[in-house]
Amino acid sequence: MAFSKQFPETTRRSFLKGAGAVSAAAVTGAAVGGLPIPAIAQAQEVTMISAENNGAALDALKAIAAGFTKESGVNVVINNMDHEAHKTAIRNYLVAGAPDVCSWFSGNRMRAFVKRGLFDDISDLFEKEKYKDVLGATAGAVTEDGKQYGLPTGGTLWGMFYRKDVFEQHGLTVPKTAEDFMAYGDKCKAAGITPIAIGTKELWPAAGWFDQMNLRINGLDKHMALMNGEMSYLDPSLTAVFDQWEAMISKGFFTPNHTSFGWQEAAALLAQKKAGMMNLGAFLRSAFTEADLPQLAYATFPVLDAKVGHFEEFSVNSIHIPAKAKNKQGARDFLAYFYRPENLAAYLEPGGNVPPRHDLPPSKDPLVNVAVETMKTVQGTSQYYDRDSDPDMAQAGLVGFQEFMAKPDRRKAILTRLEGTRKRIYKI
Repeated sequence: MAFSKQFPETTRRSFLKGAGAVSAAAVTGAAVGGLPIPAIAQAQEVTMISAENNGAALDALKAIAAGFTKESGVNVVINNMDHEAHKTAIRNYLVAGAPDVCSWFSGNRMRAFVKRGLFDDISDLFEKEKYKDVLGATAGAVTEDGKQYGLPTGGTLWGMFYRKDVFEQHGLTVPKTAEDFMAYGDKCKAAGITPIAIGTKELWPAAGWFDQMNLRINGLDKHMALMNGEMSYLDPSLTAVFDQWEAMISKGFFTPNHTSFGWQEAAALLAQKKAGMMNLGAFLRSAFTEADLPQLAYATFPVLDAKVGHFEEFSVNSIHIPAKAKNKQGARDFLAYFYRPENLAAYLEPGGNVPPRHDLPPSKDPLVNVAVETMKTVQGTSQYYDRDSDPDMAQAGLVGFQEFMAKPDRRKAILTRLEGTRKRIYKI
């Protein structure tokens, strides 16, 4: 991926020393529209790599960049990548050819790059803009050892999405317990629709199903113990998770040949009334037409053990400044502009993301408002399997869960393999 030529990074002091022939205005920076422009930022572009697969959200990001350019005079070059391809590309560009700003994930996914010194510490920006006051607990998603390495851009509350008109047409009710769910699945099958739409071609939707079931059966503490490598994949407490999951698979509750479907193709089955529900985040709304969106509704994952508290999957995306960025001050200025309430709200709106800061205007999307209300009742959250666990462990788990959904008879071999991976990674 090619980037515009950039000037080498320098400090403000060295810049001033070498700017003898430059006018005072150019050295100190002028203020345009009330936004101070550092001299370094005036002389450079700000480059950003995003991985936005929602066209409307990408348009909003470009509009924000244009607004920053108009206000500051600093051009922002946005290079958007395919979401899945970006997961691999970032490992390379953070080491060589880093942009000034990039999108990524918080939690362990962020932590892995922080430990390698690849994300810049932006605690100074947090302090200057007083972000902790408006983020509250969400600030923890981008904090490591008391320092902040990114800004949370939006949360995704996972759950069971469905079409209200399909439920009405077939006399379906939202399953609230394990028994309800099995009865719901049987009724869907009788009506000729797939109970659960899922596409595991990209692997992670299968891991999301595991997370939901493990949270409902074993609770957050045990789930996070597994994510942190402190619990064995052969632990007896996981037996109930895979027993119930296998029962659902054996009854044909999931999309046939799901390994051939991406999540967007599976979401299309929900939109086309060929499936009853889908476990994912509100971003699946992109598969719906504007006319059909009012039919999309959200429900929490069924309770599988009444003794277990209310825990949910709430994954938080984030935006970062690479440690090897060439224009770190320009990047900070852009992030401060991007993170203004009105700008962040405009970016989050198209994707149905839950706002990380509490001073944003109310969403026009009822699904977002439902998520906000749901979060008020939650006792704790996990981020999502491959954000909560070590990257290498996560990759092995993603493959294993997809394989289990396709061949549940391989359960013992899969879990034995995952346990071997856990011992190797965590040096047990």
